[in-house]
Amino acid sequence: MTAALPPALARRLPELLRFGSVGGVAFVVDTGLFNLLRFGPGDLLEAKPLTAKVISVLVATLVAWLGNRYWTFADQRTASRGRELVAFLVVNALGMAIALACLGFSHYVLGLTSPLADNIAANGVGLVLGMAFRYLCYRTVVFTGAPRDGAPVLERER
Repeated sequence: MTAALPPALARRLPELLRFGSVGGVAFVVDTGLFNLLRFGPGDLLEAKPLTAKVISVLVATLVAWLGNRYWTFADQRTASRGRELVAFLVVNALGMAIALACLGFSHYVLGLTSPLADNIAANGVGLVLGMAFRYLCYRTVVFTGAPRDGAPVLERER
């Protein structure tokens, strides 16, 4: 299967699959919690879609941090866990801003306020744009340590 792929993509495929798996779990946490807060019992945050999204993203970020640090990019962790965590949080805050911008534009500018519209904006469009942004930043800003085989990350890309 990987023979038909360009060599760079074939080398990165296992990492992309791990990233997608971690992202899938974080997506379920994010989407499930968002909908529970907005439309679940008690309508806790029914009138506050942005607040519900911030909370759901924060919980999903913790799930993503653990999965990406200890599985997806385990061989590229840096010695400075604190720097890595701060960079991870900043990247995720920017990724969350992308999803919030999509949700805010759809909900408040376009007036599309149904549960389906909110989910498409936040968990469809916002998620896809945020996911691409996060992956690129995780590889280039967050998890920048040398791989276990000792070769620098940039040399492995060739």
